[in-house]
Amino acid sequence: MIRYADISDFAALKELDRHISEAELKSVISANRVLVMHQDGALVGWLRFGLFWDIIPFMNMLYILDDYRGRGLGAALVSFWESEMSKAGHRQVLTSTQSNEQAQFFYRKIGYTECGALLLPSEPLEMFFIKTLSR
Repeated sequence: MIRYADISDFAALKELDRHISEAELKSVISANRVLVMHQDGALVGWLRFGLFWDIIPFMNMLYILDDYRGRGLGAALVSFWESEMSKAGHRQVLTSTQSNEQAQFFYRKIGYTECGALLLPSEPLEMFFIKTLSR
């Protein structure tokens, strides 16, 4: 089951998602910018997003717990998000990943194409990906 996160998900997400402050996590949950995936009542993954340039949905975080990887759950979660973004009137979505991470291959496999990069001091290249949504 995939749904928008609510405050009942806060404790689990706070424990698992180390890339966001507690205050910001509460904020994005209340703004309906976090999707959670459950199986048999257990949280198995989440997707967190914002808006690039305040216009284009940008997937900030996609995470599937280790025991649930390789089952197509990440692709299902992204597909649900893309459908939601399309329903909201968006025609494109963005995401990024570091060049030393395997996620770049996953994004290409599900239809994302490279559209740029950012190189910060002492960091691997950050690769940006875009996908045009079906109408």
